[in-house]
Amino acid sequence: MKNSILLELSVEELQELIGSTVKKNVADLQKELQSKKFTEELLTREETCKFLKIDSSTLWSYTNKGKVKSYAIGARRYYKRSELLESLTLLKNRNNE
Repeated sequence: MKNSILLELSVEELQELIGSTVKKNVADLQKELQSKKFTEELLTREETCKFLKIDSSTLWSYTNKGKVKSYAIGARRYYKRSELLESLTLLKNRNNE
């Protein structure tokens, strides 16, 4: 049955079908890569505090306790957005217990 569909298509129609499918798949892949690139973004201390809506002393405490990982280049500290998201924990709603 699949072969009969191909026989009914002209060469131009087949090329257009293949081209549109490839374009869609490439666009989907680009979106996926961009979202991964966004989550792998390195944040400064200040950006991390804004992202988590916490004070710098709280970030320092979380880092020292190992709740979040930091990376260093010289005296500068950076945090991976993806790891910050992974460090968030879901709390149980007391009304649902």
